Amino acid sequence: MSTSDQHTGLSSCEPGYRALLKSGELAERVAQARKRMTACDLCARYCRVDRFRTLEGVACRTGAEARVASYGPDYSGEDPLRGINATGAIAFSWCNMRCVYCETSYMSWQGEGVDASARQLADMMLDMQAQGCHNINFLSPSHVVFQILEAVLIAADEGLRLPLVYNSGGYDSPEALALLKGIIDIYIPDMKYGSSEVARKYSKVENYVAVNRAAVQEMYAQVGDLALNENGIARRGLLVRHLLLPGGLADTERVLEFLARKISPNTYLNLMTEYRPRNQAMESPEIDHRPSVADLRRAQEMTVKFGLNRLETPLPAWVKVGDPVVT
Repeated sequence: MSTSDQHTGLSSCEPGYRALLKSGELAERVAQARKRMTACDLCARYCRVDRFRTLEGVACRTGAEARVASYGPDYSGEDPLRGINATGAIAFSWCNMRCVYCETSYMSWQGEGVDASARQLADMMLDMQAQGCHNINFLSPSHVVFQILEAVLIAADEGLRLPLVYNSGGYDSPEALALLKGIIDIYIPDMKYGSSEVARKYSKVENYVAVNRAAVQEMYAQVGDLALNENGIARRGLLVRHLLLPGGLADTERVLEFLARKISPNTYLNLMTEYRPRNQAMESPEIDHRPSVADLRRAQEMTVKFGLNRLETPLPAWVKVGDPVVT
């Protein structure tokens, strides 16, 4: 293992985009993505607007350049991503969803951040590689697929060799995922809801369940179950996040059943219990409080029922015992 590999905890195999760089396919994907931007179908909203010319009618409010809220080594998130030396996070402003309970609405709703060229994005990636991060983690990337590909081409040509992580809300188009095939090493989609009606109410998107399930199936077809190297660091594969909402509003049972039966019982799952009412959630009584102990206990039971035991962090022991139901 080389010195660089020892530092990052990665095995010597290169991520897929390195081969696509050498073959010229990576540059071709950038050209294809650029063309799609002129009648944009690079997320499941299908705005069909020329984003190089106008932002009118563009749901994500993002034009030719991505807006970045922050970047740098990040020690939060799942263990296989952060490892010892952190995940290299680039958090994009704006979003293709409008979750009323969004905890980072200053980024996704208000667009706080700085516009960044492809050159600047590439420099961020190379900087985090130099700092020893385990991977490059694109946060909320669904609306900036072209911008990411353009930057990866530059960075790869200048020596980027870390795995790429696509960390999305799960409202991704098949057109975008086709462009990302062989480039993204690790997919981390949310599976927010088991009901499209609930998704429409709380995230302002249409047909979420069908779109989300098709996206997750395609992601899994591209990368398979999450694979770790000898140091427990994610190298390639699928990791799914599901945020528990109060009162079972996320329809967790349907989500977990789909994962177990249609994706893989070995799916690496982060069953997220940290919901707090944020942003506009206080305006809706059904979500203006935390999930109850009973909500968490039912989610735990569902993981057992469907044989999903590859969990990021098992639910706390107190969730599984005792009778009180609290909010």
